[in-house]
Amino acid sequence: MTHLADNEVFRAYATYATIVLVKMMLMSLVTAFYRVTRKVFANPEDATMVSKGGDLKKYVRTDPAVERVRRCHLNDIENIVPFVTVGLLYTLSNPDLFYALLHFRIFVASRVLHTIAYLAPIPQPSRGLTFFVGFLVTLSMAYSTVRSLAYI
Repeated sequence: MTHLADNEVFRAYATYATIVLVKMMLMSLVTAFYRVTRKVFANPEDATMVSKGGDLKKYVRTDPAVERVRRCHLNDIENIVPFVTVGLLYTLSNPDLFYALLHFRIFVASRVLHTIAYLAPIPQPSRGLTFFVGFLVTLSMAYSTVRSLAYI
């Protein structure tokens, strides 16, 4: 029996999945940073540390910059979770290492570029294109997996 760490495709998957998961986790910290530096909070109890006994409603509000970071984070969640799930199944379909690396690297690059395009902000269609590239990579892995492992 082969150990998973001996499987090059799985090692590549584990590497790139970890990169995008950590990137997604870091977006939580970026959101928190924006909230604290702009004094914009989602919950009254969070605002108590800056209100100093004043009006909490002043700090419980929305802010365009905070919402932009939050939407970028939500977009990561919507795309990285399917990539990680489909990518694991894809690795089980015994793909060629070259094509697996191509899928994984393109997806990671698309998510990093998507975040840059979202937060900079860089005019459209940059963000849309980076989103669709990552989306198509996940669909490609899903198609390959179903084609290889279909149980009909």
